[in-house]
Amino acid sequence: MSIRHSLLALLHDQPMYGYQLRSEFEERTGSTWPLNIGQVYTTLDRLERDGLAVKDGDDGEGHVVYRITASGKAEVSQWFVAPVVATNPPRNELAIKLSLAMTLDNVDVEMLLQAQRTASMRNLQTYTRQRREAAKSDSNDSQDVAWILVLDSLVFGAEAEIRWLDHCEGWLRKHRFRTSKSPADHAAEPLKDSKEVTR
Repeated sequence: MSIRHSLLALLHDQPMYGYQLRSEFEERTGSTWPLNIGQVYTTLDRLERDGLAVKDGDDGEGHVVYRITASGKAEVSQWFVAPVVATNPPRNELAIKLSLAMTLDNVDVEMLLQAQRTASMRNLQTYTRQRREAAKSDSNDSQDVAWILVLDSLVFGAEAEIRWLDHCEGWLRKHRFRTSKSPADHAAEPLKDSKEVTR
């Protein structure tokens, strides 16, 4: 997620101070991705350093207000029209956990998959319920519509994760992968030749 461009987009709407930016971001995205206020101010400092935003006085209560510059407007406009391209796959903690579990002894991979499926199903039910409630309002307000689309994204993501977990479980069963090894299994394994170990 680009916090830099998200804050620039909000400043494009109107000048704001840090807490306002955080509140606006969370309100417009349904609080799906909470922002740390320290992260907001660090990003504002960088935007100012890069000439994309400037301090524009204060609000009369001691809050420093930031305003977008012409360069900032150009950058955020370019951000909106450019596709989101993942040059490197994003780190997926679940995929990393599963791949490590399969290579380590005494890890019950089947239990890992079942626990994750339960959590993913719970998330899917929560997002689906929130989506149903949001759709009841029948509002054409842009923030309500944006929240529904965010929920759709979360629903599709949870469904995809559950399908992937089903695929993993099916693949492991098909290939008769041992999901965990007991101490007895280790005792039964033949000792490797020292030459083999050093290869």
